[in-house]
Amino acid sequence: MRDNEEGARAAYRVRFDTEPELIGSAPGRINLIGEHTDYNGGFVLPCAINFRVAAAMGQGTGELYSVDFDEARPSGGCKEDSWVDYPRGVAWALADAGYTVGRFQAAFAGDVPRASGLSSSAAIECATGVALNDLFGFGLDYKELARLCQRAENRFVGVNSGIMDQYASLLCRRDAALLIDCRSLEATSVPFRLEESGLSLLVCDTGVERELGNTGYNDRRASCERAAQELSVDLLRDATLEDLDRLRGVELKRARHVISENERVLAAVEALKRSDYAGLGRLMYESHASLRDDYEVSTRELDAFVTIASNYQALGARLTGAGFGGCAIALIADDAVEVLEEAVISRFAEAGFGRPTFYVVQPSDGAEVVQ
Repeated sequence: MRDNEEGARAAYRVRFDTEPELIGSAPGRINLIGEHTDYNGGFVLPCAINFRVAAAMGQGTGELYSVDFDEARPSGGCKEDSWVDYPRGVAWALADAGYTVGRFQAAFAGDVPRASGLSSSAAIECATGVALNDLFGFGLDYKELARLCQRAENRFVGVNSGIMDQYASLLCRRDAALLIDCRSLEATSVPFRLEESGLSLLVCDTGVERELGNTGYNDRRASCERAAQELSVDLLRDATLEDLDRLRGVELKRARHVISENERVLAAVEALKRSDYAGLGRLMYESHASLRDDYEVSTRELDAFVTIASNYQALGARLTGAGFGGCAIALIADDAVEVLEEAVISRFAEAGFGRPTFYVVQPSDGAEVVQ
């Protein structure tokens, strides 16, 4: 059992004076490439990471307890703009879909960095979802469960995110990335064996917190919808680079990013199939430039990390997640990780930025129930 799962179990014992009936466990994720394409019906290429949220659960009082926040909240109720919105939203989405969610109690513990672009929200949603699914015997497959967790985030929490985060948390496997077609919802594992290639994924948490509901995320999505309408397509997934001549202003820039990013995702899949990590890295750099210039979701800190990474022989680097702060990633040789970390810390200090935090992540397994 992982440390988070043991922590959730221990907290449950103390809080409720009994053993949990089961533990739901779900990872955060990084996105290798394919940013802001999911809600445009396009392609994304995430992998789950070895940082997780665990939900120790049983039928009972209707109380939810967070180890990380050291506070309890009822499982039912309205949105509170706090951590409880995510498990509460999943229970709401299940009930709204016709499933009878009985009274339950749970203790949550996790180490997915919050507000940093590694999808701590999906991790708590999916940990809750797999636990409730098993506890009450709903029999939902994980793709359907992902859609319900997405509905919780869209309709209850109020963030118009696509399906990527929940799919990645529920469906990813160790040593693989997951190509997701966000229109058909087909998902295909793609080999991503970093360890045997002598490579690491270094995540840099810039320390710039991000709350999607309070940023320009929903504005970007609205711009894409306007661009699709002007091009007479249902989704920008159906548009081509040649169509861009028909757009102007902000709609042109947003659409150019989405269309070119979809092409980069498919090229990245082919690179991974060939174990062409240098090719993947070039596409990562191109993706960051597009997110910076056309989608305008980068920050000075994210840009600085990518520039420093390129100067220290990283094969590729880019922001990951929706942007507006949070994390960036670098694909780099194992023996160069520490040197890059030291360089980033030094350059950030010189620029007056906050001290960054680093994580070395591995492609990991998705959500599961631990009995």
